[in-house]
Amino acid sequence: MTKTTAASPGPAKTGLSMLLSRDITASIVVFLVAMPLCMGIAVASGVPAERGLITGVIGGLVVGVLAGSPLQVSGPAAGLAVIVFEIVQRHGLSTLGPILLLAGLIQLAAGALRLGQWFRAISPAVVHGMLAGIGLLIVAGQMHVLFGASPKAHGLENLMAIPAAIAGLSVRALGVAEAALIVGVITIGAILLWEKVRPAKLKLVPGALLGVLAGTLAATTLNLDVQRIVVPESIAAAISVPGFGDLAKLADPALILTALAVAFIASAETLLSAAAVDRMHDGPRTKYNKELFAQGVGNMLCGAVGALPMTGVIVRSSANVQAGAGSRLSTILHGVWILAFVALLPGLLRQVPSAALAGVLVVTGWRLVSLEHVRHLFARYGLLPALIWAATFVTVVATDLLTGVLVGLALTLVELAPHLGRLRLKVAEREIGEQAREVTLEGAATFVHLPKITRALDAVPDGGVVHLNTRGLSCLDHTCAEALSEWLKGKARAGARVEVSSACAFGDRLRAAYAHA
Repeated sequence: MTKTTAASPGPAKTGLSMLLSRDITASIVVFLVAMPLCMGIAVASGVPAERGLITGVIGGLVVGVLAGSPLQVSGPAAGLAVIVFEIVQRHGLSTLGPILLLAGLIQLAAGALRLGQWFRAISPAVVHGMLAGIGLLIVAGQMHVLFGASPKAHGLENLMAIPAAIAGLSVRALGVAEAALIVGVITIGAILLWEKVRPAKLKLVPGALLGVLAGTLAATTLNLDVQRIVVPESIAAAISVPGFGDLAKLADPALILTALAVAFIASAETLLSAAAVDRMHDGPRTKYNKELFAQGVGNMLCGAVGALPMTGVIVRSSANVQAGAGSRLSTILHGVWILAFVALLPGLLRQVPSAALAGVLVVTGWRLVSLEHVRHLFARYGLLPALIWAATFVTVVATDLLTGVLVGLALTLVELAPHLGRLRLKVAEREIGEQAREVTLEGAATFVHLPKITRALDAVPDGGVVHLNTRGLSCLDHTCAEALSEWLKGKARAGARVEVSSACAFGDRLRAAYAHA
């Protein structure tokens, strides 16, 4: 094997050029995935499409530079579309900027206080129940856009109005509703068909982009009377800086609570997405507090220009990893491409029907309503985590996002009830031989101890033999069990030989999770 040194710049340059080439290619893929999602999420949030594109630009150019997660992509997220829609409906679009300024400031403070690890302690049942509820609300709201109408102010209203909207369709006349539905169905059909028949050589071509192209082409070719998105002549015209009167609204306690909710949900989604991205590659791991700080800067900037809130987003991040990105350069460049496209080719965006974006969001929302996770929780951990998922899901749909999350978090405390008198946990990590490390857990491993556990786990180097000793555990809740399982899988992917020892069912549960990796 030839070793590259300072005296032999040729191989180094070759390696650098290969890395640069991979990042440029990945950035184009992420750009193609991000464009329809940025616009679609903005429309689903009840704001102009260009506001979502501005958030995508900030997520690339600013957060991409500051990020603690090297390969995560930030931008507008479907997970916040519901809460933004409610803000706009109740308080007006001008109030969104001040709320995001405060939410970003809260994230900055959380990062500075090193609270990033605590967001990882949120129960997976709560997170996935929340996302499933959001998904159903997005589908319900965007179904009305597919019928040529506007979403209602509340999720239950959207759900209950769907039968009447379907009954109002005509098979004899081609009106606005029927034309919008044709575009939406073609968009959805193109996405699903492409993902089913896509050749391996074209696996990086995003279905959402082809769906929007198909819907737009159908509307233009068939001369359908459908609403199209509105994009200003200049990207600068889309910027709306909050005035003093808007900032003064933050004296309202309800808006402060809303800002807290946005900061909490955005941070949780970001850091859980970052953890998922870390499982997709073997490169540098996420620095959670740094990532939280970067998201705070991004959301403050989004608030300052009147854009949508941002989070780390798993769909664009996974596309980034799968496209071969090796550094944060791909994330930064995708922001450059969005900015260039909006600045130079706004006329193309004006050809896109709103129903085509709604079709993309219907597919995206439906995939969030995944029953796979609740089946996994029930099969591996029993009834209580599944009930937490269901309660969070139902409450999000029936009331609002914040109430649903709070109900889910309250129910996770039920797992602690049998162990309130013995919640102590001892975590030890030591070297037990050449290239062999042991992590020992003694006591009650619950979500309240997860930051302590993850700090010890993250300190274990990759490679060699990793031994997890759980003989001294008296309790292992589903949140810690999921975190430990993912850690074991990550170590195995990094080349370590993983061993788990236990005198009780906890070790068997972890071994089973590891075996299904």
